[in-house]
Amino acid sequence: MSTVRIVAHPVLQEALARLRDKGTKPAEFRRLMGDAGLILGLAALEDLRTAAGKVETPLKTAKVQRIGQPVAFVSVLRAGLGLLPRLSDMVPDAAAGHIGLYRDEETLNPIRYYVRLPKRLPDTKTLLLDPMLATGGSAAEAVRILKTDGAKDITLVCLLATKAGIKRVHREHPDVAIVTAAVDPVLNKVGYIVPGLGDAGDRIFGTL
Repeated sequence: MSTVRIVAHPVLQEALARLRDKGTKPAEFRRLMGDAGLILGLAALEDLRTAAGKVETPLKTAKVQRIGQPVAFVSVLRAGLGLLPRLSDMVPDAAAGHIGLYRDEETLNPIRYYVRLPKRLPDTKTLLLDPMLATGGSAAEAVRILKTDGAKDITLVCLLATKAGIKRVHREHPDVAIVTAAVDPVLNKVGYIVPGLGDAGDRIFGTL
């Protein structure tokens, strides 16, 4: 079933406000994007399977719950890298993958140039990290690539989305959940989210 979750956590919304601000410098932008990635990613992992276990505390044996299935974070290059650092620190055993796509400026269609994915994707909880869900073309193509490699449990994690992007992803992949901080109203003529925050990749890496 198609689902969209808007994470309304105040700390995330404060980070988003600063990320939208055109005066935010690249170093601060990267830090805030990492914070946002952590909050969004943890929300997307709330249904992660767990397994019962035991550990020895300094005082006594304690029953505990541990992560009970493999986890993978797959970044859509290059902006998806911005969501990864703090989330990866929080789940250090998670595998990391990368999908390189760029958008044809005339057709707005995604063009693939690099794919490197973890093993065991059929058994893995996979978070696809892509900050901007604009037309939905790149995200839908990235999901298709993941499914070709056997991924079945996929959640798309994005900072900003549009109704058009959500509609396209769910039309092509109705089984993929979307977790985002906000849904912006429109796209401009060249496929950018408005009001958005500009080009996330350029702002992360200081290449404006």
